[in-house]
Amino acid sequence: ALEEFKEVRLVPSSNNKMKSEGIEGCERFLSIGKGRGIKATTHFKVGDLVFACPAYSYVLTVNERGCHCEFCFTRKDALSKCGKCKQAYYCNVECQKGDWPMHKLECSAMCSYGENWCPSETVRLVARIILKQKFQTEKTQSERLLSLKEFEAHLDKTDNEKNEMNLADTAALRHFYSQHLDIPNNDALVQLFAQVNCNGFTIEDEELSHLGSAVFPDVALMNHSCSPNVIVTYKNTVAEVRAVREISPGEELFNSYIDLLYPTEDRNERLRDSYFFTCDCEECTTKSKDKAKMEIRQNLCTVPEPEEIQEMVRYAKNIIEEFRRAKHYKNILPCSFILVRVLLVLDSTSPPTELLEICELSLEKMGSIFEETNVYMLHMMYQAMGVCLYMQDWEEAIKYGEKLVKPYSVHYPPYSLNVASMYLKLGRLYLGLQKKPQGVKTLKKAIAIMNVAFGQDHHYITEIKKEMEEQE
Repeated sequence: ALEEFKEVRLVPSSNNKMKSEGIEGCERFLSIGKGRGIKATTHFKVGDLVFACPAYSYVLTVNERGCHCEFCFTRKDALSKCGKCKQAYYCNVECQKGDWPMHKLECSAMCSYGENWCPSETVRLVARIILKQKFQTEKTQSERLLSLKEFEAHLDKTDNEKNEMNLADTAALRHFYSQHLDIPNNDALVQLFAQVNCNGFTIEDEELSHLGSAVFPDVALMNHSCSPNVIVTYKNTVAEVRAVREISPGEELFNSYIDLLYPTEDRNERLRDSYFFTCDCEECTTKSKDKAKMEIRQNLCTVPEPEEIQEMVRYAKNIIEEFRRAKHYKNILPCSFILVRVLLVLDSTSPPTELLEICELSLEKMGSIFEETNVYMLHMMYQAMGVCLYMQDWEEAIKYGEKLVKPYSVHYPPYSLNVASMYLKLGRLYLGLQKKPQGVKTLKKAIAIMNVAFGQDHHYITEIKKEMEEQE
C-alpha cells in the first residue's frame, strides 16, 4: 500500500496561467444552423492526428479500481492502493501525489461512509469539477477553443424526468461532499450537472469497455454528424481526435455523439432525447443505409404488412430499452490479456442462462420478419454474445461474433471502433481456443482499423501485436 496523505491546501497559482493560443490547424467558428463549431485551417489525411485534448477533469469508474491507475488510467497488474481508504490504486507514489488533490475529496468520505458510499459517477465527476474551478482561475490546455463555463445546458428543453435526475444528483453531491467541498448554490449546481450531462464523455478502452467519465471542452465544441470525418479515441486520460476522411481547409470537423448502427429515426430520437437537436447530415437526409439496416426476410411465404413490421420494430425497441435501462458492466475472465467486460442484464439476480434464453426467444420472434443482418437482430445477438462471454461459453460467443462482424462492417462508417472491437474480441477468442491462424488474421483486421482510429504508436496496438507474437 502507498502512504496515507495528509490534507493539502490548494491555492491559486500563476503556474496555472496559460496563453490564449488556440489549436494549430483548427479554429473555432460559427457553423450555419449548428451554432459554434470547429473547422480545419489545414489539410488532414486519413489517420492524421487533428488535435489532442487532456481531460479538464475525469474520474475512473469504480468497477475498474485495482485494474487501472486512478490518476493516469494505465492498465497493469501490479498497482498499489491508497494507504488510507484502500480503494484507490496507483502505479506509484508519483501518480498518487498527482491524484491527491482530487482523491482527497473521496478518501476520507469513503472511510466514513463505508459501504454506504455510493455517489454516481456523474456526481463524482461534478464534485471534481467544482474543486478544480475554485483553484483553476485561468483557461487550461483543455480549453483552447471552448471554456467549460461556455458549455450549453439546455435547461429550458429538459423534461420532468431529466429535471428529477438533476435534482437527485445535486442532493447526492450535497450529501456525500458537503463536509469536504464548498458547494455552489442550487441553481448553479443544477446548471453544472446539465452542462456535464450534455457535454461529458465516457472514456473507453480498445474493446469499448467503460473506464470512466470526463470532460474535454475543446472536443465538446465539435458538432455531430452521422457520417463523421473525425473520430475520438483515448490515450489514458487524453482525448485524441483523428481524421477518418480527407479533410480540406475550411471544412468543419464532425464527430459522432451516438452509436451509428441504427436507422435514421432511431438515431434522431436518441439525439433529441440526449442532445436536443435533430441531425440534418447527408446520411439523415438521404437515409441511404436505412433499407439495409431494416432488412426484411426474403423467403417468407407472404410479404409482411407495414403494420406488422412496425409492431415488430416496437417490440424490438422495447426489449432493447429494457436491457439498456438495467445495464451493468461486469468483469469477464481474460483471454490472453483482456477479453471483454460487458454483460447487459435485465436483473442482477437473473441467472445467465435465463438471460441467454431471453435473447434467444427475442431473436426467434424478430427472426420471423427480420433478416439476420437487421440491426435489431444484431443488437440482440450482441447481448447474447455478452452473456455467453460471462458464462465462459467461448464457442457460442464466437458463433454470435461471426454473425455480427460482417454486417457491422456494412452498417458502420469506415474505421469504426465498433467494428474494430468486434474483430478484437473475436481474435482474442480464437487465440484463447488455440485457433491461432484465425486469431492472428482477425487481429490484423482489428489493427488495420485501429492504426487509423488510435494511431500506429498507441499502446493498445503494441499490446495486440505482442499477443500475436506470443502465438508464433
